[in-house]
Amino acid sequence: MNANAVRDNYSSASNTKGEREKILGRIREALRVIAPIPGIHIERDKYGAAVSTQQNFKPQSVAAMASRWLPATGENFEDHVALFRTNATELRADFRLLDSQDALAVELRKISEAEGWKKIASHRAELTDAACAALAPLPTIRTDSGYDVHEFESCDAGITECDALIAQTGSVLITSRSAGGRALSVLPPHHVVVAHREQLLADLPTAFRLLKIRYAASSYPSFISLITGPSRTGDIERVLVLGAHGPKKLTILCA
Repeated sequence: MNANAVRDNYSSASNTKGEREKILGRIREALRVIAPIPGIHIERDKYGAAVSTQQNFKPQSVAAMASRWLPATGENFEDHVALFRTNATELRADFRLLDSQDALAVELRKISEAEGWKKIASHRAELTDAACAALAPLPTIRTDSGYDVHEFESCDAGITECDALIAQTGSVLITSRSAGGRALSVLPPHHVVVAHREQLLADLPTAFRLLKIRYAASSYPSFISLITGPSRTGDIERVLVLGAHGPKKLTILCA
């Protein structure tokens, strides 16, 4: 190796070492600054001075602050219903607000007759029990008791309850406890959610507070999911295909 090559190699190594030291120096400098809690934005006055800091921040105000960044949801139940309906429709879900559980039973029978259901799957709970009774004598697979997997795979619809309906995103919040396990909302080609009116919430922070209140005292469910419209994909030539990885239809009945 000649002298020029040695000099070039030494220069390259020195430059690499120098850049590395610059990067490490920036990291060391950044580590000396206390990072804010994720989601916390420092307010500043017109002179650039901080008017709220991590030292006087109260964790319980996270949800209140989050509502300032998220889309508006309206002021009352009617606003939330209208927003949920708009979002659900755009997501290709069918949302129906009903006057009573009797009306819910009527809607279920109409859907069953229109689609020719031969067998359904569900779980034991107040609304799902009423739904299955309304659809009798259709054979019903219950996922919270022993069942035949092959029989379950041939069901036309899965009927579940939920934890909440979220107006802000048009989503259905379910857990393994509220929706009869993991498979019921995923495997049948038509997922039907039955819910009470008071389960329709404004936004995501409210829904997360609900989960904390409901489950934190014991233990969280093994499965928590936000279902936002029927299963879909657009991977192939950007063509939207429903039912690619789960139910092709999502119907939400709220009474």
